[in-house]
Amino acid sequence: MIHLSPIAFVSNTRREPTDDHWGEIISDITLADHIPSDTLLNIEDFSHLEIVYYFDKVKQEDIRYSGHPRGNKNYPVMGIYGQRKKDRPNQLGLCNVKLLKHVGRTLTVQYLDAIDGTPVLDIKPIIKEFLPKGEISQPDWVSDLMKEYW
Repeated sequence: MIHLSPIAFVSNTRREPTDDHWGEIISDITLADHIPSDTLLNIEDFSHLEIVYYFDKVKQEDIRYSGHPRGNKNYPVMGIYGQRKKDRPNQLGLCNVKLLKHVGRTLTVQYLDAIDGTPVLDIKPIIKEFLPKGEISQPDWVSDLMKEYW
């Protein structure tokens, strides 16, 4: 059994999980009361962060293991691990964000696709040496799917 507790929570204006226009959403990530403030010490030295969060609003009956991305039959049927949708077996989300500001126990970020109240499980700095090596490839349909995401 794995037991995880939120280390922070998201605050923003997005109340429902929708598929597009996340780039205009600015989010605050505020540490949970039991997490010491010094966990964020000097985090502003990094421009970008990885945020691991929990899709807490996903119902077990909505979890899918395969299907057309966004239900669009113009896209191929894909296994859940070939997609980034929220209806995943472990309900984990991962997003690379731009750090705009760090004040006290709160990080202000852009490009986080998590709704208001989302529990955050981990925060890591993006370090160049951990970025993928070589060219990144993906199917053409992904660019179509993502054209208005950010």
